[in-house]
Amino acid sequence: MIKIGILNLQGDVSEHLEMTKKAIKKLKIEAEAIKVKKKDEIRSCDALIISGGESTVIGKLMEKENIIETIKKEKIPIMGTCAGMILLAKETDHKQPLLGIIDMKVQRNAFGRQRESFEEKIKILGKEFNGIFIRAPAVTRTGPKVKILSKLNDKIIAVKQGKNIALAFHPELGNDTLLHEHFIKEVL
Repeated sequence: MIKIGILNLQGDVSEHLEMTKKAIKKLKIEAEAIKVKKKDEIRSCDALIISGGESTVIGKLMEKENIIETIKKEKIPIMGTCAGMILLAKETDHKQPLLGIIDMKVQRNAFGRQRESFEEKIKILGKEFNGIFIRAPAVTRTGPKVKILSKLNDKIIAVKQGKNIALAFHPELGNDTLLHEHFIKEVL
């Protein structure tokens, strides 16, 4: 049985938990999704989801709790959405704590501030998906081992490196479990 942790520091934690549970049910696998906050809880997980929220705040809390070191040491696969995408990057346009797990540079608020939030149909994994963009970042540079999964208006909005996936949008706020299922399959 695999255990998928939802980092419970800030953001769409409950929404990711519910979406992950739905994906597990659809995949008909032995797995559990739980909220995690401490490094020992994270260490017991086979994968981790870092939700949207305020990336600087989440990064500082991760740093304070030694979560960044734990994740790097344990090589836990991560799916990061919105703020989670920023945290997975090696570089961003703002000085803040980063995991540096995906070889990419991310621009914060690449699609505008809160009032410019929007929904848009995107193509990802060969399917159409409803992307929900709230103060969304975008990838401005990728390294050679990074696979681009999706773009919107020439901006990179989804990437993958190894088993790690970074999304500029919020799949947990819709009804489609496609991306959560894909991440779980990667972990399996």
